Amino acid sequence: MNAVTDLSFTTPGLYTHLAQMKPEDLDQLDFGVIGFDDATHVCRYNRFESEAAGLTALRVLGQPLFTNVAPCLNNFMVAQRFEDAHDDAAALDDTIDYVLTLRMRPIKVKLRLLAAPDSAVRYVLVQRKP
Repeated sequence: MNAVTDLSFTTPGLYTHLAQMKPEDLDQLDFGVIGFDDATHVCRYNRFESEAAGLTALRVLGQPLFTNVAPCLNNFMVAQRFEDAHDDAAALDDTIDYVLTLRMRPIKVKLRLLAAPDSAVRYVLVQRKP
């Protein structure tokens, strides 16, 4: 049994696990992980998301998520929820149905939006399985 591979997109309390994981552990997950800082610059990006999106970590890390990497997430359903949680100093753990459209045919996914008021890193998780 492997503690990392036992984690799933729906694992309760996943934010705490992600915050403690090394980059090579993130690469073992079977869903996309995008972590970003207070300035919205991507600081964590796993292999699954890189392969699914066709964007290398070198191209994505350090770039603003909502303008350079995934402008299709810059709306009230995603970016605004993070801003609201930050302004309210509230935790965020919402899962939404979404359609990714940037540079690809539209793909239905589930997004899990995670943030904690006492941490600078926030996460967008991407589940591409039906």
